[in-house]
Amino acid sequence: MGPEQRFIPKWIAWETTEKCNLQCIHCRCSSDLSAPSGDFTTEEALGMLDDIASYCKPVMVLSGGEPLLRKDIFEIAKHGTEVGLKMAMATNGVLVNDKRVARMKDAGIRICSLSLDGSTAEIHDDFRQQKGAFKAVMRAAECFRRNNMDFLINSSFTRRNQHDIENVYRLAKKTGAMAWYMFMIVPTGRGEDILSELITKEDYEEILKWHYRTEQNEEDLLMRPTCAPHYYRITLQEAKKEGKNYERRNLTFSTGGNKGCIAAQSICFIDCFGNVNPCSYFPVSAGNIKETPFKEIWENSPLFKDLRSFEKYKGKCGKCEYINVCGGCRARARVIYGDYLAEEPFCSYRPSSDQG
Repeated sequence: MGPEQRFIPKWIAWETTEKCNLQCIHCRCSSDLSAPSGDFTTEEALGMLDDIASYCKPVMVLSGGEPLLRKDIFEIAKHGTEVGLKMAMATNGVLVNDKRVARMKDAGIRICSLSLDGSTAEIHDDFRQQKGAFKAVMRAAECFRRNNMDFLINSSFTRRNQHDIENVYRLAKKTGAMAWYMFMIVPTGRGEDILSELITKEDYEEILKWHYRTEQNEEDLLMRPTCAPHYYRITLQEAKKEGKNYERRNLTFSTGGNKGCIAAQSICFIDCFGNVNPCSYFPVSAGNIKETPFKEIWENSPLFKDLRSFEKYKGKCGKCEYINVCGGCRARARVIYGDYLAEEPFCSYRPSSDQG
């Protein structure tokens, strides 16, 4: 079975601009208001969407930086909708208001994401390096509710805010979000400056077990850990202990399936200069969409083929019986070991072949 059949793009994020009105400690692209805006003209952006839509019809996330800083963002979103892409937007919420939400809906944007990294202004604003950021997220959530715009909450965690995880989950639920995605930081961009703040592998394991227990009892809010591929090993282990099968509900706008690292398998990321990367946290180009059709990059990139070849994975990952459901975070392996095929550095599990 060819790669075009086995690996279908279901979710693509495009960095519409590097400019951002916040300076978050973990930002994968070191965004701020002085960052370059990227070099896609409106015409080039529309052409890129045409190229992608001629091959597949994935969720297309307009990301950044802050996408609302781009003056043509609604024109771009409308065109994506017209060519059959499922348009979404990732915003920090600061610029969200009734008028902009109305324009989102007119352009066919069907869901947005907001970032919430603390249950209080003190914690969230420290993480986002901007006083008032917490109030902006709460205000944006209320605006989305008032205008019947579906939204989800993304929350990123390091040691500085891991104590607040359960409180953030509860607050995310109160906002009226459809889903809560718990992100375990991958140190890229400004995130490389906080390597000492990464959650330990031991705490990582306990947090993911907490997530499993909470998810099993949650009926209203869809939950998903992100950049935490070994969650899918844990769900199988915990469900086996309980004598049941693990089942997960999915959003219409999700990548679907019970699989850990899906970089270059069902998702990819296009940066503001056209480089197609395996995911948002993996700044290695498989090709440039301005020079090569998306279909060619997706199906034939040596980098993407490597990531789909589980037999090439090294260390514990290469020997692990859970490789097909987990796979380890390839971006994290690249940062920590300098080798994207190396073992997941923040997994404490020993494969059964090593337990003797």
